[in-house]
Amino acid sequence: MISDPVQPMGGIVMDAPDEIAQPNAPAEPAPKLESVDLGISARETYNIVTDLAVGPNVRLRDNVFQAISIFVCLVLGALVGVVVASDARIAGALVGGFLGLVAGLFLSGIFLMIYRFVQHARGKHG
Repeated sequence: MISDPVQPMGGIVMDAPDEIAQPNAPAEPAPKLESVDLGISARETYNIVTDLAVGPNVRLRDNVFQAISIFVCLVLGALVGVVVASDARIAGALVGGFLGLVAGLFLSGIFLMIYRFVQHARGKHG
């Protein structure tokens, strides 16, 4: 039922309901969720979530690839640092090694990101 019109400050006339919903009114029970079999294992589901959202990658192959890539880039960076900074070889090796480590981390991570995207697009989630 509608009571007298209420006029707010803007001058627009609105009808106010006589009864306002009670905040402590009991809510309807939530519908029961049914499990859906998508034909993928729990490991594949975990891999999809960690690749697309958040979480640690537990694939041994990916982790070994990234460790080797970072190590190779660290060594190459240290060697370049020694050559470039011929008068201060130790400092050059340290700076070059650190820059190689960071570059290896980013480059291997970007490669794995693209590789996993392509694999998921093909339907391979293992």
